[in-house]
Amino acid sequence: MRISARNQLAGTIKATMSGAVMAEVTVAVEAGTVVAAITRGSMEALGLKEGDQVTVIIKATEVIIGKE
Repeated sequence: MRISARNQLAGTIKATMSGAVMAEVTVAVEAGTVVAAITRGSMEALGLKEGDQVTVIIKATEVIIGKE
């Protein structure tokens, strides 16, 4: 898979949780854990399940940092 996004993390799906419309996919990557909210349709179309090797692709227009 070739794409222009540079923020890519290889990982393994540790858990999925599916609702009526949305799904939550938890991926273990080298730096820790990434949780992605995607549509249930996308999860089903990709056939995502625990143990799958995937690439987390992060494409954001802004990053917010807070401090107390």
